[in-house]
Amino acid sequence: MSTLAFRNVDSSPTDPVSQWPQEAIQTALERGGLTDWRRLAAAILAEPWGPLARRVEEVLTYSRPYGVSEAFEQAISNSREAVEAAEREAVAAEIGELVAQSGLSRGEFASRVGTSASRLSTYVNGKVTPSAALLLRMRGAAQR
Repeated sequence: MSTLAFRNVDSSPTDPVSQWPQEAIQTALERGGLTDWRRLAAAILAEPWGPLARRVEEVLTYSRPYGVSEAFEQAISNSREAVEAAEREAVAAEIGELVAQSGLSRGEFASRVGTSASRLSTYVNGKVTPSAALLLRMRGAAQR
């Protein structure tokens, strides 16, 4: 059980962390315990670019609680990297499906969308993410 207490804010430590104002987040980072930090980290993992993650980043620009600041910066960074990797995998899978739907060879498909077969391979393997415009062209080529 947390012994965290907020002063001068209209929020309680038992409220969802997403509802905590910035002052409450600062208090939790500076004087909270493992239970409080886990709640914050879980919310950041669920939404790495969300308002809570942004408020934590803001607090860390002026409050550097020893050990906690580095841990939360790493938690935000790791969460964002994981989401980005999943997004790249999803785009790569979609491109593979689009090539298969088209019924064309990879070389023919690449030519139709204005890229090379080797570059298309980097998209299908997830090493490179295509531009939004190229992805739209790929969707169009798969429908023809």
